[in-house]
Parts: sequence; structure tokens; C-alpha cells
Amino acid sequence: MKQKNHRIHTTKLLTYLLIGLIAVLGLVCLYYGSSFAPGSRRSDENGSLLDGSDPGFGRFSRHRDLIGLPGEQRYYPEAPKSIPICDIKLSELIPCLDRNLIYQLKLKPNLSVMEHYERHCPPLERRYNCLIPPPKGYKIPIRWPASRDEVWKANIPHTHLAEEKSDQHWMIVDGEKIKFPGGGTHFHDGADKYIVGLAQMLKFPGDKLHNGGHIRNVLDVGCGVASFGAYLLPLDIIAMSLAPNDVHENQIQFALERGIPSTLGVLGTKRLPYPSRSFELAHCSRCRIDWLQRDGILLLELDRLLRPGGYFAYSSPEAYEQDPENRKIWNAMYSLLKRMCWKVAAKRGQTVIWSKPLSNSCYLKRDPGTQPPLCSSGDDPDASWNVSMEACITPYSAKMHKERWSGLLPWPQRLTAAPPRLEEIGVSAEKFLEDTRIWHSRVIRYWKQMKSVIEKNSVRNIMDMNSNLGGFAAALKDKDVWVMNVAPIKMSARLKIIYDRGLIGTVHDWCEAFSTYPRTYDLLHAWVVFSEIEERGCSAEDLLIEMDRILRPDGFVIIRDKISVINHIQKFIPALRWDGWLSEVEPGIDALSVGEERVLIARKKLWSDDGFMTM
Repeated sequence: MKQKNHRIHTTKLLTYLLIGLIAVLGLVCLYYGSSFAPGSRRSDENGSLLDGSDPGFGRFSRHRDLIGLPGEQRYYPEAPKSIPICDIKLSELIPCLDRNLIYQLKLKPNLSVMEHYERHCPPLERRYNCLIPPPKGYKIPIRWPASRDEVWKANIPHTHLAEEKSDQHWMIVDGEKIKFPGGGTHFHDGADKYIVGLAQMLKFPGDKLHNGGHIRNVLDVGCGVASFGAYLLPLDIIAMSLAPNDVHENQIQFALERGIPSTLGVLGTKRLPYPSRSFELAHCSRCRIDWLQRDGILLLELDRLLRPGGYFAYSSPEAYEQDPENRKIWNAMYSLLKRMCWKVAAKRGQTVIWSKPLSNSCYLKRDPGTQPPLCSSGDDPDASWNVSMEACITPYSAKMHKERWSGLLPWPQRLTAAPPRLEEIGVSAEKFLEDTRIWHSRVIRYWKQMKSVIEKNSVRNIMDMNSNLGGFAAALKDKDVWVMNVAPIKMSARLKIIYDRGLIGTVHDWCEAFSTYPRTYDLLHAWVVFSEIEERGCSAEDLLIEMDRILRPDGFVIIRDKISVINHIQKFIPALRWDGWLSEVEPGIDALSVGEERVLIARKKLWSDDGFMTM
């Protein structure tokens, strides 16, 4: 009997112990779950992931069933007290161009057509839920215009390009700095002299490549460190300098650190994220692109992007002039471009400039069955987000096909004049001009709001995350800055207006990471961007962490959105370390206002990889 009672007593004791253990574990999970997203690690006192540990994956916990509620009824989770800092090994992470992800997810891209250099974004459960640290010794970047010629070595601690391209004068390591003498693969005497040479070939007045303002938008493919684009800027020509994250993996990072308009991208299988008829000139100087592959599909992509009468300048090294294989390639390119109705505008040595036809008449005179064919009437030449290239010629529309440069005024008049393609997006000239006036007033107020903290030349690289018609960028025309105008996918049709104004930009989905290196922009402007992505069920918290990745230390964010959105973002400011300076105002209501709005301006602090602020 005693043994039986003893067994009952022991069983009860074990039961109580088990219940107590479950309760303790529940409290522990509740404590940690309130601070971090599922899958991320606990931070130390500074919110930093321990060195060498795995970075935190996952997302902030949210209640999706309540997201659809309107206005102030919208449910937002509690903001974390701190956000972990990623491992220092991730200081140059580009989430959607991370080749490690390709291996981890066991993807099998076709290397021969550069698919491994195209965007492959991590699934939700593999997104990094941590702040990207700067490299050790990082300094606030050298200010423009001095930055064109030199940057801090500590900010991009890669010298292999200087060693590999030493004979081509790309860059030189000089103590704590990396300097850029203005050379390039094909312009040993400097990009400035090379540009004069192109203008002389085309017999432009005064040997100026801008041709009286008619050459404004340039696409530089395989741009290196963008010295060609840098030396176009004094001519009032803006280039979209494009290169992949390839074996010269930091070339675009150097370009952006210098303050030169540039972006990561590749001519692979997808269309470049720009509308048709966007550029007056495309340029490729020994860019090592196989233009003849897949029935000339890459040249046909350039054809889509060039305006009527636009030019393609192609250079190869003089040493190749007598090479039999090189001559075979030249002959094949001539044959293909002739069938595309392009003509040789000028040739000098190993540099040739072709021009695109002004009308459809040549296409209609080709023999039946001539390759490449014309694109089908159902093809939208302006569709460019995640759209596969096609080996066909994009004909002109009935309205536009006879107008050189798409009927645009020369620069700078085209910046404020209503462009002809407004009709295609259903916007009147009056609405366009009103938009320009409103953004002019808004930008003046922004700068007044920041006047106590913004210093001369402290802002160079700017991104407008919802560019609309380009009014924000146009309002900055008198400042020595450049703007990457981003058209969210829902508004992608409006990007053609950006280019018709003589500005540059790209299409992007803000539910994903942007294709740029960390710490590449001085100012991010987000007008109703958060409202738009949350309506689509995407995470505001993910976007805040992505903005932090893109933003340079000491840089600014200007967020204009609904009151409920601004109130939610305010809670994240300390955890993001954006409280170097903070201002919130209630702007006046204008024709572009989306209900009652607030403007929040915050400044990112400079901190090191251990989480501590630096002076």
C-alpha cells in the first residue's frame, strides 16, 4: 500500500514539474518573440549579431488578417527595441544579386546567357532581418565634385581592379585613397579626349557630343568604373552606366561612390528595366559582349531602347584590327545591322557609330522572311519588368515613327516641356505642368525643413522611390545632384515620361530588394511608397531595412505618407539608428495629396560593425 501511494506521489510530482517547465519555456518564447522576427538570433546589448554567427533570417511577425483595415484601424505590430546587425561578411550584400543564394537554393541558371548575373531574390523566409554594417574604417564619402577623381579606400577595400587594369588607367591606389585618372579600356588618353573624338566623327558643332542639347540620355553598356559617364556630365549629358556584378564585382560600387549615375544590370535574358525609345546614344567600348548570340537578341534590345535616329558607338582595341576572328565578327555585325536597317554614320579605326532608322519604311522594303522579323502587334515595347527579350525589331507607332529624337525639344527645354508621349498614359499637358509646379513647391519646403543640418555638397546621389512624372527630380535641376527615378511596377508606364524629360530611372518592385550596393545613396525620397506596398500585403519593416541598406551614413530619408504610416515608422527610428536628426511636419494639402499626409525626415547615424556610434 505504501509503495502504491509512493508511486502516485512520484507521478504527481513529475506532472507538476513538467507543467512548470512548459510554463517557463512559454514565457521565454514570449519574451524573445516580442523583440525579433521568427528565425533571427538574439542580439547583444548593441543589437549586434555575434561575430561569426549566422545572420538572422525571417520577417517581423505580423497579423495579416488585420492588414486590410482602413486608416487608423490598420494594425501594426510593436516595433522592436533593437534590430540585429548582420555579420561583417555581409557588408556588401545585394540580396537579389547574391550568387551564394543561387547555390543555396540549388538554382540552375544558364551561364552562357548570363542568367547567373540576373536578379534572383530570396524567398520570404530567407530574407536577412538585420542591418548591414559598414566595412571596418568606413568614412563619410568624399564630397562631389572631388569624389569624381578619388574615394576612400576603406569604403570599398578592393584593389584588384587597380592591379588588373593598371595599364588602362582605370584607377590607382594612393595611400588611403583610390584615385581615378579618367582612363578606360579603350581611351588610354582619357575619357574626355575620347568623347571629343566621337563628336568629331559625327561632325557635331564645336566638337561637343551634346549636339546642341539633342544628345542627352546615354546608355553605357559594360561601363567599368563609369569614367565615360563622369566626363559626359560637364556636357549636360547623363548616362545610365550599366555593368553586372561580375568578376569585376565592385566596378559599379566604385562608380556610385564617385557620385556618378550608374546601376547594376546585365544584357542577359530579360529586357533592361527601361521603356522603349529612352536613349539618344548607346555606347560599348570593348565591353566583351557577344552581340551576335541568339540571332542578335542583344542588339535588338538596344534597338528597342534607342530613339528614332539614335546612335550606337562601338569600339574594339586597335590590336584586334588585323585579327581574323575579330574581322569575322565585324562582318557578321555589319550584316545583322544592315538587316535591322541601321546605317554606318561614321567609322574611324576600330570605332564605328551606327544610326537607327527614322521610320518604318526600310523595314517594309525588306524581302519576305528576312531575319530578324518585326515584333508582333501585341508586343508592348515599354513593358520591361521581368519581361523576356525577344529576337525581333520593335517598329514605330503610327504617330511617332517619323520624328527624330521622338519629337523632343533639346535639353534643358525638354525638362519642363510637356512631352508628346503624355497622351499614351492619359495625362494632359495641363496636369503635367501642374505636377511640375507642385513638386517645385514641395522640394523648396523639404530643403527649408533640412536647412539647419544639410551642408553644401553633402547630398549627391538621390533616389526618388516613386517618381510619378519626374517632378521631384526636375525641381532639383539647380542643385549639383543626380536622381535615380524609380517607377514602382504599378506606375511603370510613366517611366517613359522621365526619360522624355531628359532624366534617368528604372522600374522596380519595392516588395523586393533594389539592385544596388549598400551605402550608395545620400537621400531617399518615398512618397506614399509604404501605403502602396502594404496594400499589396508586403512588409513596411522589410522596406525600412532595405532603405537602411541603400542609405549612406549621414544620409537622409524623406518619407511622405498617411498619418498612420508615419506614426508606425516613427517607432522604428531608434532601432534603425536614424535618429541623428529628426523632423516631422504636417504639409499643406495640394492636388497631389493622398488624404491627410505627414512628412518625416530622418538622418542615419554612422556606426561601426560592433553597433557603437562613431564620431
